[in-house]
Amino acid sequence: MIGRIRLSLAAIIGAFILSLVSAGVAAEGNAAHPKGQYSVLDVLPDWGGVWILNRTPPGTETERPALKGRYLKDYEAWQQAVRENAGVVPRGGSNCRPPGMPGMMGTAQYPLEFLFTPGRITILHEAWMQWRNIWTDGRPHPDDLDPGFFGHSIGRWEGETLVVDTIGIKDSVDLGMGMQHSGKLHIVERMYLTADDPDTLVVEMVVDDAEALAQPWNRRFTYARQRDGELYEFVCAENDRNPVDESGLTRQIYEK
Repeated sequence: MIGRIRLSLAAIIGAFILSLVSAGVAAEGNAAHPKGQYSVLDVLPDWGGVWILNRTPPGTETERPALKGRYLKDYEAWQQAVRENAGVVPRGGSNCRPPGMPGMMGTAQYPLEFLFTPGRITILHEAWMQWRNIWTDGRPHPDDLDPGFFGHSIGRWEGETLVVDTIGIKDSVDLGMGMQHSGKLHIVERMYLTADDPDTLVVEMVVDDAEALAQPWNRRFTYARQRDGELYEFVCAENDRNPVDESGLTRQIYEK
């Protein structure tokens, strides 16, 4: 009799555990946690290989962000410090700190790669081994967003153009060299292959910040494909040699 009771109890526990596992598997199949429907990716454009940023020709004028208020004053003070100190000015973070967004998309020399998976596009960048998640499963930005270096990105396809909306970028991340932004920074990107050259990728970016910018900042990047390229390891901290002064401040040399 005791043996039967033990057997029945074991069966009940086993059934309970199986129900939990089944519930977890079912949860992985919902919109927020897509379950491996890779066949749907076949209709997306081919962005395989790695992409290298095309450098702007020397002397080409590029639009600069129109800062305002205290952000403009802080930038002007930074410029003055660069001029007065032979280009050596304090920096708030390590030289090994990645640029985050939007700087990640404009880092020359180091390639990036796009990985298409169900409900998500991941951008890998060789420099600092950065990555971005772009959620394409229909989720909105969360209400309790925790700011980060790359923010929270949600995307949708308009034909063969990927439209990406990003918020939640830490205000400690540089907007540009010596330029800061507020927590209201909002970036919209349109990414697509050019019609006449499938080996050229275009990223049109609009950067807006009602507190720090007098007007939206428009940027345009083009990248060339290397079909057989691959990303290398970039472990900055392995040889981190930041110059530190007597007060403990990290310093960076900039051109005057």
